[in-house]
Order: sequence, then C-alpha cells, then structure tokens
Amino acid sequence: MVRRTPQEKKRLSYLKDRRNAYGENDKSSRTSIRLRKRAVNSANRRLQRTVLATLNGRPVGDRAAEVAERAAGRRPKRWRKVPDAPLGELLARRAERAR
Repeated sequence: MVRRTPQEKKRLSYLKDRRNAYGENDKSSRTSIRLRKRAVNSANRRLQRTVLATLNGRPVGDRAAEVAERAAGRRPKRWRKVPDAPLGELLARRAERAR
C-alpha cells in the first residue's frame, strides 16, 4: 500500500469526490430521476398510442404503411442523467464567484 501525504490526499479528493452542482437537494435526486424516466417513457407511449389510434380497427394495406411511417418519423423523447461535478471544479467556481 502506498503512503500518501495529506497534500496528495487532498488533491486526489478534489479530483475524485463529486458534488451535486445542479442546484437541487442531492437526496431529491433519488426520486426525481425515477420521475423523469417515468415521464419520458409515458410521453413516448402516448405518442405511439395516438399514432396507432388513427388506424381505427384493422390495418389496411397502404394506410398501415403510412401509420408505420408516421410512427417511425417521430424521434422519441430522451432524458439522461447528468453526472455530479468534481469537488475541485465546484470549489474553484465558488471562489471565482466570491471575488
């Protein structure tokens, strides 16, 4: 095991440790991530359901192809998690703002 000096430990901590820079409570991320994923998936299902509702019953040749084309033409909504910021960057921004 390598012995590290306190200064080296501090430098590594600034590089590796991360903090929530988004501006919301870090505990609320647990629920908001699930909420956002649920909302996007629901919106995509709603889009597919409305496109398929135009068929009104059984698909008929050209009309089925047209509906399939419309469904494929719309890009599905997406949501991605944003990683937390490194502690060093966050403290540098805080120091810059304090000046």
